[in-house]
Amino acid sequence: MFIALAWLFAAAVAVHNLEEAFLLPAWSERAGRWHSPVGAREFRFAVLVLTAFAVGAALLAAARGRESLGAYVLSGYALAMLLNVVFPHLLATIAMRRYMPGTATAVAFNLPVTVALLHQAFGEGYISPTRFALAAPAVVLAIMLSIPVLFYLGRKLWPDTRKTSRRIPS
Repeated sequence: MFIALAWLFAAAVAVHNLEEAFLLPAWSERAGRWHSPVGAREFRFAVLVLTAFAVGAALLAAARGRESLGAYVLSGYALAMLLNVVFPHLLATIAMRRYMPGTATAVAFNLPVTVALLHQAFGEGYISPTRFALAAPAVVLAIMLSIPVLFYLGRKLWPDTRKTSRRIPS
């Protein structure tokens, strides 16, 4: 069941990231302290990489099995997505009194899938509580620290040429 949930988790991350990819950049322009403005191209690059990371973690967990690096990376990523349901999605939606993109998919997909995945991971012996307590926060921190780096890379690798292609009148 854990392996099936691993793939379901990767799919839930993809659906969640797709919702954010289309809606969050415009929302971020008016989000104030809840989210710095982010360009569509850099944001989409970041969520594409993070989605690929979720798929890679599911693949590694499925291939390596119990107590593997993949099982801990996947479970750590699940913890990150579980925390992401509350902060920023639910908190921003409530505090701003308007919908933060990603909230629907976070609540409808990420919340139940991550809870089920972590429950099965412990229940089926894919992860142990002690190692999870060490590995999961490291994965959460790595994902958090990667986001500004991915935005930077997205700006450099996929620049918005519309901003820089203005012609100077002669």
